[in-house]
Amino acid sequence: MDQNDSPETPYVYLDHTGHVLDDKPISVISSCRLEIYSFPFDIQNCTLTFGSYLHFATDIKVYDSSTAEEILQESRDVLRTNGEWELVGIGVNETALILTVGDYSEIQYSIILRRRPTLYVVNLLIPSCFLVTLDLFSFLLPPQSVDRSSFKMTLILGYTVFLLIMNDLLPVTGENTPLINVFFCVSLALMVASLLETVLITNIQFSKTSAPPHWLSVFVLRYLAVIVCLPSKKSNRTTVFLNSNNRATDGKISIYNIHGISKEQTPGKSPSAPQEPALEELRKLSRDVTAIRLQMDKHFQGSFSSQEWHRIGTVIDRLLFGIYIIFISVSFIIIVAIWIWNNSYAH
Repeated sequence: MDQNDSPETPYVYLDHTGHVLDDKPISVISSCRLEIYSFPFDIQNCTLTFGSYLHFATDIKVYDSSTAEEILQESRDVLRTNGEWELVGIGVNETALILTVGDYSEIQYSIILRRRPTLYVVNLLIPSCFLVTLDLFSFLLPPQSVDRSSFKMTLILGYTVFLLIMNDLLPVTGENTPLINVFFCVSLALMVASLLETVLITNIQFSKTSAPPHWLSVFVLRYLAVIVCLPSKKSNRTTVFLNSNNRATDGKISIYNIHGISKEQTPGKSPSAPQEPALEELRKLSRDVTAIRLQMDKHFQGSFSSQEWHRIGTVIDRLLFGIYIIFISVSFIIIVAIWIWNNSYAH
């Protein structure tokens, strides 16, 4: 107790039954251990104990002359707060401190306070949910676009500035970490993960020219694709390899066809000297067509690899998008449930 600045009351009230009433106001500064795990929907239960430690219970018996409902109503009438806390209940318990020498009479008041969460919901939760929702809708942008990564980087910077500005509103006392701090941390981690995933997909779709590893294709395109509700597609690399094995045969067939065509054009006549340059030109044309065929097969093989990398990136992108939706849904349900429980707390 600090220096008492309450007004002096030099009178006591003595009843004919022997009851003595000392109506003297005293200013008391007390402390209470806060449980801030469910901040800003927390409910605090503080206990105040009054009793005499100079006289035993045989000399002074401490008791309450009013019921808990009357004390609560009177306290609400005279209570003045800064608007953050609301008095929701007062409990009275008369106990006795038992010692080996004697017993002391005590009375305990359990003061139940509830925090008004509107200020914190408007200034903390709603802006954070807006930024997380923006990052969620950023998945609608093409992952290979540079605008998507820059947009996500801007959101991360904005969310970091938001946390620095709102850091003064978060509680710094208490033994447990508030659940809202975990929500902010996980939200920032998901934003960073989505940015890294965008950078990875962009790097895959712009830099990868070789075929992806077989285990990666099987794991992502067969298993993860089913989880994220995308149709699983097998790799087309086997088809490309089969076409490449027939390249020599196709070239030979074209050459034989050229010989057949040249023979059909000159039936019953032996090839003469003027016809040999034309046949040589046809053979050169056949080699050029074969080279073009090889280049086209190589091009399509690279296209198949790029398409496979593109499908892998799409599956990973859809997976993180699903995790985002689950996180936002679970967080919203938990916040609403805690808020409802806070408002329906029984007095």
